[in-house]
Amino acid sequence: MPLENCILSIDQGTTSSRAIVFAPDSSIVAVAQQEFPQHYPNDGWVEHDPEDIWSATFNVCEQAITQATINGAKIVGIGVTNQRETTLVWDKKSGKPIYNAIVWQDGRTAQQCKDLQKAGHLSAVQERTGLLLDPYFSATKVAWILDNVEGARQKADANQLAFGTVDSFLIWRLTGGKMHATDVTNASRTNLFNIHTLSWDEKLLEIFNVPKSMLPDVKECAADFGNTAQGLFDYSIPIAGVAGDQQAASIGQCCFNQGDIKSTYGTGCFVLLNTGEKALESKNKLLTTVAYSIKGQTHYALEGSIFIAGAAVQWLRDGLKIIESASETEALAKSIPDDHGVFLVPAFAGLGTPYWSPDARGAIFGLTRATTSAHLARAALESVCLQTSDLLKAMREDGVSPKKLRVDGGMVANSWVCQFLAGVLNVTVERPKVMETTALGAAYLAGLQLGIYQSTSELANMNQIDSCFEPEMDTTKRQKLLNGWASAIQSTLGFKA
Repeated sequence: MPLENCILSIDQGTTSSRAIVFAPDSSIVAVAQQEFPQHYPNDGWVEHDPEDIWSATFNVCEQAITQATINGAKIVGIGVTNQRETTLVWDKKSGKPIYNAIVWQDGRTAQQCKDLQKAGHLSAVQERTGLLLDPYFSATKVAWILDNVEGARQKADANQLAFGTVDSFLIWRLTGGKMHATDVTNASRTNLFNIHTLSWDEKLLEIFNVPKSMLPDVKECAADFGNTAQGLFDYSIPIAGVAGDQQAASIGQCCFNQGDIKSTYGTGCFVLLNTGEKALESKNKLLTTVAYSIKGQTHYALEGSIFIAGAAVQWLRDGLKIIESASETEALAKSIPDDHGVFLVPAFAGLGTPYWSPDARGAIFGLTRATTSAHLARAALESVCLQTSDLLKAMREDGVSPKKLRVDGGMVANSWVCQFLAGVLNVTVERPKVMETTALGAAYLAGLQLGIYQSTSELANMNQIDSCFEPEMDTTKRQKLLNGWASAIQSTLGFKA
C-alpha cells in the first residue's frame, strides 16, 4: 500500500546531517545519517567546511529518498531544521562560500563582544533581540569574516555576498540559488533581527557593521521556501517548513501552549519555555527568542543554552578514548555509588546560561587515586543534568516553576540520565515515543504549509509519550549534589590561566 503525503525532513546538526522521511502519522519511513569533520584552527575556534555540510546533507537526502521510494512512499514536501547561529558567507554569483562556516560554539569574537559592551550597545541589543552580546550569536561572526577575508567587505558593499545561517545556505543550494531565505526562528538568533517587529533592524546592522544587502528574506516557519532545482532529485519537491533545531524540537514535542517546556540533549542542551504571544524579559540571563510563527500567530520563548551536553560524551570517546560508544556510559554510571564526589564542568566552549562566560574552560574536581573511567563517565552525564538544574533555577527566579519537562535528543535514550534528571530537578520527565523530535518538528511545519495537517491542535492530539520518570532522589542527596556543583562552577569561573 503506497504511503501518500510523506515529508522529507532535513536535520542538519553540528556533527552530522540526517534525513528522515515521515509518514503523516509521524512514523518513520526512511532514515539516513552521515557525520562530517569538525575543524579547530585555534584555541576556542570551531569551523565546518560548508562543502562538507552540503555533501553530507545531499547524500543523506538521496539515501532517504531512495529508501522511502522502495518502501512505497510518495514525498510531497521538505522540512529543514538546522544547527542555529552557525554562520556562512558566500558569493551570490558562484554560490561558493568565501570562508569556512563559523560554528555556534566558536568563541573567537569574545573580545569584539566585550568592546561592543564597553561602547554601551548591550541595552540596544537586548531590547531588540532578546539576546546578549556573546560570540555564540551570528552577528559578530559575520563581521569577523568580512573583516578578515581579503576583499570581503568591499564585495559585501557591492552586493556580491550573501550571509545565512545553515538553513539559508541549504535552501540556496537546494533551489539552485533561486531562494535566499530564512525563517523567524533562525533570524532571531543572529543578533541582527528585531523580535518585536519581526524584521531586520537598521540599528543592529549599524552596531555590528553588516550590510543589509547580505541578508536573507525572513518568512514564517510554515511557508513557501521554493522548490528543489530540476535534476537535483528525481523530481522537484517544495520546501515548505523551516525552523532552528531547538524551536523545531519544541514543535515536534507539541509545545504550542503557554507554559509548555522541553529540553533537547544533543551536542549541546537547550531548554525552551513557551511564553505565549508576549516576549518576556528575563532577569536571570535567560534568552528571549521566537518560538515559532505559524499562520500569522507568533509565540515567544525563554531559552536556556548549555553549550556542551552530548559533546562531553563525545570527548570521553574521541578525546580521552575511555569508551568506544556512548551507550557504554549508562552501565559505567550505574557501577559506582551516588556519593562518588567527582564533578566535571564541561566548559570546553565557555559556559552558557546563566553564566555567559565565553572565556571559561573545562575542569574536573574531586579526583583521587581511586578515580576511574566510570567516575568520569558518570560525572559527564551528571554535568548535563546539573547544568539543566541551573537553567530551571533561573526560570523559577523569573517566576516560572515547571512541574514537567519534555525531553528529547540522543542522550535521553539513556534511561539512567532521565531518572537522574528527574531526581536533580525534582520534576516529572517525559520522554516521547518518537525520539527524533527535531526532524519531526520540521516535518510538521511542512505538513501544515502543504495542508496535510490543519492545525497545531491536530498535531498536539497526535503526541505520544513513551516513558515518564518521577523524581525519586531524596532532598538531602539532591542538595549535596547541587552544593558540590555550585562550588565546582564558582571554582571554574575563578580560574585564570
